[in-house]
Amino acid sequence: MSNKTNGAKSALSIQKLLPIIVIITGFSAFIFSGGLDFLSFETLSEHRVEILNWCESNMVLAVFTFIVVYTIVTALSIPGAVWITLSGGFIFGFLQGVIYVVIAATSGAVLIFLAARYAFADYFHAKAGPAVTRMEDGFRKNALSYLLFLRLVPVFPFWLVNLVPALLGVQLRTYIIGTFFGIIPGSLVFTWVGSGLGAVLDRGEMPNIGIIFEPVVLFPIIGLSLLSIAPVLYKRFRASHSENL
Repeated sequence: MSNKTNGAKSALSIQKLLPIIVIITGFSAFIFSGGLDFLSFETLSEHRVEILNWCESNMVLAVFTFIVVYTIVTALSIPGAVWITLSGGFIFGFLQGVIYVVIAATSGAVLIFLAARYAFADYFHAKAGPAVTRMEDGFRKNALSYLLFLRLVPVFPFWLVNLVPALLGVQLRTYIIGTFFGIIPGSLVFTWVGSGLGAVLDRGEMPNIGIIFEPVVLFPIIGLSLLSIAPVLYKRFRASHSENL
């Protein structure tokens, strides 16, 4: 009886896949309706006066709208979030922009994490082999360190880091903490660029979104990522040292 129950839990079904279907449908609708045109430098440049005027007249609604839109874009894994981050700094200023960006990005990441865990976690565990099980155990034991590392290093796609922890059994609380603090450095960089966007637009130039890969920015972020993974490396060193004694 228990085997049948476990089999039912691990099987994919329309009910379990429903959140993923919603995400795919929303993503497709956004892309095919030309939504990406709105998440662009051109849109921000052409409508900056109207955007700023409306936000100044409706600040509370503007903050709410910004957070909701950013959350949805993140949850649907829509490309172009960097332009929303820049807009956050441009509209609300550096400090407030960072706060709203981090809250919204974390909220969207949590939504897709929950959707992926609900849809695929049981199925993934049922199909996983011994090697994957060992990797899962290792990841869960050091989940916060690994999450911080993956969030801090700017080469890992945001959507991928949202999905992997859901399949490897990471606790929601750990995921929220790792995501919230892990995205702060990158959010600081792009929001800071956005806060100076007015002057860039006045000069008719493009913002330097590749700034995160410049040594003066990248090296401190890499340093933070190595610091986050240090507890894992230390544990492995101690374990290896104990085995050799």
